[in-house]
Amino acid sequence: MATHLRDLLSQQAARNFVGRAQELSRLSNLVNDENTAVVFVHGIGGIGKSSLLEAFAGQAQAAGSVVIKLDCRAIKPSEEGFISELAAAIEDEPGDVTESAAQLSQLGDHVILMLDTYEVFRMMDNWLRQVFIPALSDNVRVVFFGREAPISAWYTTPGWNGMFQSVPLGPLNGTEAEELLLQCGVAETDAQRVAQFTQGHPLALKLAAAAIVERPNLTLKEVESQHVVTELTHLYLADVRDPIARAAVEAASVVRRATHSLLSAMLPDIDSEDAYDCLQGLPFVENASDGLIIHDLVQQAVASNLRSADPERYYNLRRSAWHQLRSEFSVGSRAAIWRYTADMIYLIDQSAIHRAFFPTDVYLYAVEAATPDDGAAIRAITLRHDGPEMLDIIQHWWDMLPEAFYVARGRHEEVAGFYCMFQVEQLTSRLHFDDPITRLLWDHLQANPIPEKQSALFSLSCLTAETGEECSPVRGSLWLDYKRTYMEYPQTRRIYTVAQTKTWFPLLERLGFRGLDFDLTLDGKPYNAMMNDFGPQLVPGWMAGLVDAQLGITPPLILDVEAHQLVVDNKPIELTPLEFSLMHYLMQHEGKAVSRDELLNVVWGYDYDGGSNVVDAMVRSLRKKLGDHAKCIETVASIGYRLRWGG
Repeated sequence: MATHLRDLLSQQAARNFVGRAQELSRLSNLVNDENTAVVFVHGIGGIGKSSLLEAFAGQAQAAGSVVIKLDCRAIKPSEEGFISELAAAIEDEPGDVTESAAQLSQLGDHVILMLDTYEVFRMMDNWLRQVFIPALSDNVRVVFFGREAPISAWYTTPGWNGMFQSVPLGPLNGTEAEELLLQCGVAETDAQRVAQFTQGHPLALKLAAAAIVERPNLTLKEVESQHVVTELTHLYLADVRDPIARAAVEAASVVRRATHSLLSAMLPDIDSEDAYDCLQGLPFVENASDGLIIHDLVQQAVASNLRSADPERYYNLRRSAWHQLRSEFSVGSRAAIWRYTADMIYLIDQSAIHRAFFPTDVYLYAVEAATPDDGAAIRAITLRHDGPEMLDIIQHWWDMLPEAFYVARGRHEEVAGFYCMFQVEQLTSRLHFDDPITRLLWDHLQANPIPEKQSALFSLSCLTAETGEECSPVRGSLWLDYKRTYMEYPQTRRIYTVAQTKTWFPLLERLGFRGLDFDLTLDGKPYNAMMNDFGPQLVPGWMAGLVDAQLGITPPLILDVEAHQLVVDNKPIELTPLEFSLMHYLMQHEGKAVSRDELLNVVWGYDYDGGSNVVDAMVRSLRKKLGDHAKCIETVASIGYRLRWGG
């Protein structure tokens, strides 16, 4: 079997690893301790967590352990996503939690599961702690590598006492820092000065070394330590004379990951192989499972500088990347959908969106399913914000559907906030919509039905123990769990909620919600019923719309399902009922070939006994109405048709 280049690079990085003898020894002792099941390595960005992971993985494998490494940046934040990625890593078929745990446990006498960049996977922390890890056999150890310290639940949850250990990662000491600099080519006479200047921060050391090697006569000016990486990034890139390397770094700085196809789209005048090779040789670029990733501290510095110095180039690069992602997403496999979804989210450059999807300080709170003991806290929080009418509604759903409630717990296990959300399908056979909120939402859903096999979510409340209404770590934790819910239910077409107009209405509007035509008053306070219809492409399509709006891109074709109307270049085009159904089906399967027989069965009905030439005739009619965009409906030889749009 051929060896991947990224594996060879990882092996070389492990051979060049410097220092961390104490951390390696402690990790080895912990994973061999029969009383320790989980170890959490944490430290600031650029401090060397991934390098330590590679070094420890090599050490553990040499000692006879089976090591499985997962990069959380490439995993969809859901149970399905984790199990699928784990199955791929161990070259087995995905199963349920019990089967997956058994597959991992049977790999050897001593198995170590390592999760890198865990900070991006924190929304699954509770599931891992409560469900997956307890299902493992006692020959498996789990080691997390992330920026943020573990939440208090790892220390306070009954049963974990003594089975969980935390390993904070600090800077390299002076001797280790100088050894790293010497290895990178810095003269011994300069090593001590640079080690002091960078304060032992590994990424800063590598950047400084690269700058010195490239510019031997360079005199480094001192800057404050918190700005050292940004300053060194600018210093290192200031005199990069190779135009390919410079262009590649700028292009890679505006996307989540750099791939051959993205570099080709963003840099059409440069060979993508050359650009990719240039990036691989840089000290701040990592080889990930799905492309190249610039360390985010460097990425932020480069992107920020490019946005201010050449905004036109900055936005053109992002638009080119977006067109390529849309094209790839259309034909991507299900396993790749989350990666493209994450790419989409990354391109959304609005503060309101980022606060909702990437809130800060959420690690302070663990969001998990409410327990019967949480009822009193949920009632108290509701009364703090609302009155007895809303309390009656919340109490009704607490009694009828307690599994719809999720709480955010603080460091001392206190309930700091909660939300209530459920799928409508859960209710139709067992509950009635007697309260004014769900009756209102249910009536709208019945009057405006969604397609079969798609679902709707009702969100009744999202409250915190705080009295203020501004964004906060607690609310950020709850919103982040909303995101997990979106990923958990990929067939979600709509989400309904209510909001007090003066507080959350503007933010929800920016997230794509729109007010419905009726208002509600509870406890003397006005509430707006709101709905977000994700569209025929569901959540991924909704995210695509957010990026389109942010980049100022108007898709050439928009199908308004409620108005039964096609909008082409902002102009409404009337369609016959059959034309509308045909276009709707093609859009629901955008990028995929659809056979004539399939279109006949869906659009004309299974009992239609006419010829398939009616499909060809209707496609000709649609193409005529599409005008300059007629080529969006492609003919697939010997099969049927395929729709490509929005690129």
